[in-house]
Amino acid sequence: MSVLKALLAGVVDYAGLFPPAGVDMQVAVHNYAAYRAHTDSWMLGRFVLPATRLDEFSTHLRGIGDQAGPEWRLSVLLGADVDADIERVRTFDREHRGRACVDSLEGKLAAADAMQRAADSAGSAFVVFAEIPSDGDVESLVDAAKRAGLNAKIRMGGVTADVFPAADAVVRFFRCCIDAGVPFKATAGLHHAVRGEYRLTYDPTAPIGEMFGFLNVLLTAGLMVTGSSDDEALQLLDERKAAAFSATETSIRWRDFTLDEERARSLRDHVLVSFGSCSFTEPVDELRSLVLLP
Repeated sequence: MSVLKALLAGVVDYAGLFPPAGVDMQVAVHNYAAYRAHTDSWMLGRFVLPATRLDEFSTHLRGIGDQAGPEWRLSVLLGADVDADIERVRTFDREHRGRACVDSLEGKLAAADAMQRAADSAGSAFVVFAEIPSDGDVESLVDAAKRAGLNAKIRMGGVTADVFPAADAVVRFFRCCIDAGVPFKATAGLHHAVRGEYRLTYDPTAPIGEMFGFLNVLLTAGLMVTGSSDDEALQLLDERKAAAFSATETSIRWRDFTLDEERARSLRDHVLVSFGSCSFTEPVDELRSLVLLP
C-alpha cells in the first residue's frame, strides 16, 4: 500500500443528499453505487443520510437490484429524538442484513448529558460522532465525549461564508481531540483538495469564499500528532499553494513535513477517521489534477 492509499483509503463519506449538491435520494443511491464500481472506489467511505430517510433509502436500494453489490456501510444523522432514531436504525439493520448496515451515527450533541444519553442508547453497536461547535467550550465538550465513549465531529463549512470556522478554532478542536485521545471526523465544505477561494455552491453566480482543503486538514492533523506547535499547524491548514504538497510511493510531504505510510495509517485509524463531502468525484479529480493520483 502506498502512503497516499494509507492516508485516503475510505476517507470520503458521501453526503450527496446535503448542500451544496443536494441531490434527491434516487440520484444519491445511483451515484454511490457507481462510485463503488469506480477505479477510485478505495477512497469511498460511508453513505450519509438522516435517520428519518432510512425507509426512502431502502426503497431506492431495492430499486437498483444487483447493481447494489456487496453490503453498503451507512452513517446516519440523528435528529432531536435520539432514542427514536437509534431504534429506527436498529430495526433497519435487522431488516437489511447483507445488503446495508449502519455502523456509525452522527448527532449535534453539544452537551455532556446529551452525549451520555446517546451513548447509553447506542450501546456498543455503533460508533457515535458528537458534533461539537468549534466556537464553544471545546475542551470540556471533547472531555465529555471521551467520558461517554464517543468520537467527535467538526463542521468545516457550508453554503454561506459565516458558517466556516476560523482556522485557529479548527486547530484548537484538533488539539483538544488529539490531547484527549478522541478520534474525530470533519464534514462540510471539504470537497476541494487545497485551501483557497471557491464558489460556495455549484451555482456559477454564487458568492466566493475561503474554503478549507481536505489535504490541508488531513496533514494538519498528522503534523499535530508529531508534536508540532499550533502555529505550525495553522501554517499548514492555511496553505494555499498546491505546489507545497507532493507525494511519492513512500511519503507525502508539505514543505519540510513528511508523513510516511505507518504514520498515515495510524492517523486514519486513531485520529482523523474520515471527512464528509457532498461530492466524491470532485476530491478525486482534484487530487489527480495535482498529480497526486495516477
